Amino acid sequence: MTQRKNILIMGAAGRDFHNFNVYYRENEAYNVVAFTATQIPDIHGRKYPPELSGKLYPNGIPIYAEEELVDLIKKHNVEEVIFAYSDLPYQYVMEKSAIVNAVGADFTLLGPDHTQIKSSKPVIGVCAVRTGCGKSQVSRTIFEILRKKGLKVASIRHPMPYDPDLTTQIWQRFASYEDLDKYNCTIEEREEYEPYIDMGGVIFSGVDYGKILEEAEKEADVIIWDGGNNDFSFYKTDMLITLVDPHRPGHESSYYPGEVNTLAADIILINKVNTAKQENIDAVRKNVEKLNPNATIIEGISSVTAEKAAEIAGKKVLVIEDGPTVTHGSMPYGAGTVAAEDNNAGEIIDPRPFAVGSIASTFEKYNHLSKVLPAMGYGKKQVKELEETINKIDVDLIVSGTPIDLSRILTTNKPLVRVRYEVGEKTTVELEKIIDEFTAKTL
Repeated sequence: MTQRKNILIMGAAGRDFHNFNVYYRENEAYNVVAFTATQIPDIHGRKYPPELSGKLYPNGIPIYAEEELVDLIKKHNVEEVIFAYSDLPYQYVMEKSAIVNAVGADFTLLGPDHTQIKSSKPVIGVCAVRTGCGKSQVSRTIFEILRKKGLKVASIRHPMPYDPDLTTQIWQRFASYEDLDKYNCTIEEREEYEPYIDMGGVIFSGVDYGKILEEAEKEADVIIWDGGNNDFSFYKTDMLITLVDPHRPGHESSYYPGEVNTLAADIILINKVNTAKQENIDAVRKNVEKLNPNATIIEGISSVTAEKAAEIAGKKVLVIEDGPTVTHGSMPYGAGTVAAEDNNAGEIIDPRPFAVGSIASTFEKYNHLSKVLPAMGYGKKQVKELEETINKIDVDLIVSGTPIDLSRILTTNKPLVRVRYEVGEKTTVELEKIIDEFTAKTL
């Protein structure tokens, strides 16, 4: 028997696990010696457990910090490194390739043919060129359009398996607030699942996307792939909708693997046109027309509304934003800032001098941030540090741009105004036309 090739998978607790499950778990040509992890705080030091790793890995697979990459390659005679995480400028990806190649190993990016699973049900994929383009509200709108047609729908969300015990997250179904507590969901997870629960929907997630698909297919006529970051779908799609962002023109062709979604899209939705500069909208349109001339291009409105909006005027406020959008999504602001400015806040306070613990570290890592506080909460300790940071800041009001009710998981010593952002009515009409055509052909 040929000796198995030693490989290592670089990831961030998502695409890396999926690539392993689909392509490497039962592949006797390879020996996965380790995963490395980054992006997510405290994600390393765990183990991919035997319950998930399969018969070739009866003891599981260790997960190390990415900083140990070179030492791991040398120690384990790694011949090939699989790069498996997303939302990265091309410069970053090739810097990692150079590091790997410099110590002798190959650097590999697996594509859809080796990683996408075929469903027995029609799949609509909603992906993007960057984190924070508005995938989730588009996915939820499509969910509602399909449900109004009398169809049974299940959304499947890109993975966020952050629990130290991954065996609790092999497959997860979220339909109630109790489910959020049952699975010890982080703030980032709640931001994706809670809005579905609020509208009476069902969303699946977890680690093993073969098993997740089996469970979703039991109760759905149509599957929606609700993508994460700018990753491409884990499933073969019957229609792919890719969102591009005119607040970040050029990113549709300069970030990995977002450009894959641009090139592969059936529909390209230029989102947030109501808040972007016309010159940037035109630049994005011109770029995507060049990259993918066969795609149908539509424009999307992202409507931002604040509860108790009148309370914002003239007030000194702290703005809290959706974490991934303003951290590795590179946006300096989000819906909370838009709402604060639209409703004439007197002053938006810089939270950086008050940040404690890992929140302070977040500002050091993402130094483009100034007058927003990212809703970081990847564990109880970090949620406590977020709460402490908030309560140290002397403001009249908190403007919360995260999609969840923060008061469910932390206690603040000042009033909080929630901001909601949804797909505008005009965009909903455009999506209804697209879904009508899709269902007429597919169902």
